[in-house]
Amino acid sequence: MGAIQSDTNKRGSGDERAPEPQYIVVGRVLRPHGVRGEFRMEIITDYPERLEEHGHLYLAPPHSPNDVERYPLEKIRPHQGILLVKLGGCDDRNAAEELRGMLVEIPLEEAVPLEEDEYYLFQVIGSRVETEEGEWLGQLDEILETGANDVYVMHGPWGEVLLPAVDSVVLEIDPVERTIIVRPPPGTLEES
Repeated sequence: MGAIQSDTNKRGSGDERAPEPQYIVVGRVLRPHGVRGEFRMEIITDYPERLEEHGHLYLAPPHSPNDVERYPLEKIRPHQGILLVKLGGCDDRNAAEELRGMLVEIPLEEAVPLEEDEYYLFQVIGSRVETEEGEWLGQLDEILETGANDVYVMHGPWGEVLLPAVDSVVLEIDPVERTIIVRPPPGTLEES
């Protein structure tokens, strides 16, 4: 089973595959920090230390993640579990306040290359989920990120089914065919 990386396209599309996003969300603007245009950024990436290597960051409204505006990155530093970010053209507290809630993104081609058997969320959300015997369980609608392991949420003939994303349960992910083969733990599919 592969690891899943966060991204911007979390909606499933049934049989039609949604187009790959051009950008990947790496953070979200929380609020201004100080009076010189710096802001606090929630980290939504497994590689926050790599963000300082980017010359530019792209900001977009949450409802339209591909409607981006490019900003030169002046400074980025960790601070109490978040990042403090200073962008070119954002020179005072009011300018930073205007960015509150925006998604912080990087171009997909600049993202960290994934290891073998790792996938972005947009590659698996909407996939057909079936047991190793071929029984259809539904479509993967959501991936809940928990402390221990992710949880796959799907809807189908069994209603809502939640499965832990561990090697003993998720046997195979095929992002090209958009299928996931699982071995549900005993009792998961019991009739209520």
